[in-house]
Parts: sequence; structure tokens; C-alpha cells
Amino acid sequence: MTPSATAAEVSFDRVQAAADLLRGAVIETPCLPAPRLSQLTGAEVFVKYENMQVTGAFKERGALVKLISLSAEEKERGVIAVSAGNHAQGVAYHAGRLGIPATIVMPVLTPFVKISATRNHGAEVVLAGNTLAEAKEEADRLATERNLVWVHPYDDAHVIHGQGTIGIEMLAQQPDLDVLVVPVGGGGLIAGIATAAKAIKPSIEVIGVETTLYPGMWGAFYGKDVRCEGATIAEGIAVRDIGVLTTEVIKRSVDDILLVSESSIEQAINAYLTLQRTIAEGAGAAGLAALLGNRERFAAKRVGLVLCGGNIDPRLLSKIVVRELARDGKLVSIRIDTPDRPGVLGEIATVIGDMQGNVVDVEHHRLFLNVPAKGATLDVTFEAFDRPHGERIVAALRERAFVVRYLEIGERMD
Repeated sequence: MTPSATAAEVSFDRVQAAADLLRGAVIETPCLPAPRLSQLTGAEVFVKYENMQVTGAFKERGALVKLISLSAEEKERGVIAVSAGNHAQGVAYHAGRLGIPATIVMPVLTPFVKISATRNHGAEVVLAGNTLAEAKEEADRLATERNLVWVHPYDDAHVIHGQGTIGIEMLAQQPDLDVLVVPVGGGGLIAGIATAAKAIKPSIEVIGVETTLYPGMWGAFYGKDVRCEGATIAEGIAVRDIGVLTTEVIKRSVDDILLVSESSIEQAINAYLTLQRTIAEGAGAAGLAALLGNRERFAAKRVGLVLCGGNIDPRLLSKIVVRELARDGKLVSIRIDTPDRPGVLGEIATVIGDMQGNVVDVEHHRLFLNVPAKGATLDVTFEAFDRPHGERIVAALRERAFVVRYLEIGERMD
């Protein structure tokens, strides 16, 4: 799966040709102003909604350009790809449309919803290994055994040109953008976008974003030794082995790469959901996370964000929403030591209710050995308008001689 092209062969003319190939076959997603995100970040924000593609992510573009480039003999042989998510679905969907047999090797721990979606697009899914590296070993074996054609997720000129069509669309839809902020995994997306954007508007900045846990392209860009490991919410850009071809193009065309924390990505996912009423997966929210973590750098600039994908587990999304409510002080969890007598719970609920708080959960503990025999402990979670409102409610409980301490959301008795 080594690249068959050099950086010199990645060109704006070929991105334009890719745009012609994709017209009518993928959705030309909107790039719209986001006033509430602008208020949140201090920049003038515009969002490119690639989560609106059929498979929920931008990967369709590069996959389709690569599939169209194959000879009739190669199409008949079939293609193979390794992926745990968006690339798998993009290849499967368009291979199915074109009648090309597709084999997708996925790690055995891939969420069932992604396996099912890939199969539903008509691909043969092979589960192998616990990691992408182990899955690739099986894919290498199958590619040799079956004489299949590789569709690389990023380190391929056709794929880069397909992804670059996003840059053409963004500057056609919003010509006055000052900066494009693009998530970076293996580098195919930003390599293509930078190639297009710099050709159309040489003055524009193109800035990449990686999670601090997987700073591979940042290390290559700045000549630093880095370690890529850990569980990240942005698994779509959790890439250890960045592209060779993409790295060349990025060094030529990209202005900077920023690193963002896991907590800022969570905040960005929540902001997309609550402020924009749209769903972003961790990788898709990375650009907004960069704005949240670098407000001065982007202040008053017209910034185009690429919301590159929206395929997030609904259970994870709900967990993030709860965590952000807690961080904002709008969901408060407290532990109250009380005497074990009738009416105490009612008193506590009355205090909270009279102050316009809303109790959402109560756990009553009497039998634990660390609770006095004539006492009880209540874990209470309530909603508040904001942090000061929650603090006033806690102060009111303490004024009534209740012993109150704050808990982390989800904390339980030892």
C-alpha cells in the first residue's frame, strides 16, 4: 500500500477533474454561517457539513475517485480496504453502486453498528485482529490470495484529489474565508483541501488539527519525535502511521498544525449538538475544538470548519452531553449526610424545588458500614440554570444544617 505518486502529481487541475467526476454522485454539502459558534469562539465561523453525506462522512469523495480510476480488469478483480469506520462505509457504498466487489477488513472490536452499516452497503466484511495493524495483516494476506486492488484511506493521489473537492466547494460557497481548519488523521483530507484552497486563494491559511494523543503529522511537520497512543474520542483521526505522500503535500501547502485536548473535543461535540443541532463525531469536532483552545489566534477571522463526519455512537454522545452539563454547572451531584427520620428527603426536595432546581436522581444509603447507624446518606443530582444557581441551592441546604459535599457525576458510595 505504498503511494504510487509523488507530491508533484498532486495538483489543483486534478482536484478540479475529480470535482467533475463527483458531480451528482456525492452530495455538495452546504458551508453555512454559524452565528452561535461565532459567539462561542470569537471568530466568524462557517461550517462545511460533510456529515450530510450518505455514509455520514467525507470519505466517500476520495473512495469514489479511486474506484472510478480503476481499469475494467481491476474492477472485475475487486477491491480491498482496511477500516474501522468511515472509509469502510465510503468504499462499500460506492463499490456497491458501481458493481465492484469489495472486501473490507475490520478489527473484531469494531462497533456492531459500523460493521452492520458496511455490510448493508454490499461489502464482504472480514473481522480480524484487535487493532487496525492486525487487521491490515489479514488484509495483506487476502489481497495477495485474491489479487485484490487496494483502496488506501489517505495515501493515494486519487483519494487526495477526491477529498480536495471540499476545498473547491468551500471557497465557492464562502469566497471571503480567511482560514480553513481541517482535522488530520493520515493527512488525505487536508492535503487535498490545501492543494485546492491555495490554488484558488493563495492568501488563505490552512491549519490542521490533531488530538494530543495522536500527534503524528504534527511531529512530522515540525521534526519532533512523538508517541501516538491512548484511547481517544476522536478515533477517526487516531492514526499512528501517517501517509508518506500526504506528508510531502502537507509540508508544501499547510501553514500550521494544532493539537487539541480530549476535553476540548468533547466540548466541541456538545456545542455542535446543542448550538447547531447537528451531530459531529470526535474527529469531525476537532476543528471547533481548535478554535475553543486558541481563541486569540482566530479572533475576528472568517474561519471555515470542516465537520468531516457525524458517525458517533449514540450512547457515547449522550454521555458527553451529561458530562458537559456537569462541567458547566448545570447538572450538580451532591452527597448529603442526614438523620434517618421521616420527611428528610421531602425537606431536601422542597429546598431544591423552591429555588427552581430540578431533582433528576436520588440514591438513599442506609446499610453501608461507613454510614452511622442512626443516619443516612443521600446522593442527589439536580439541574440548575447555571453554576451560581447551583451554588445557591447548595448554600441553602447547608443553611438548614445539612452536611453537603460535591460529587463527580457518576460517583458512588465506596
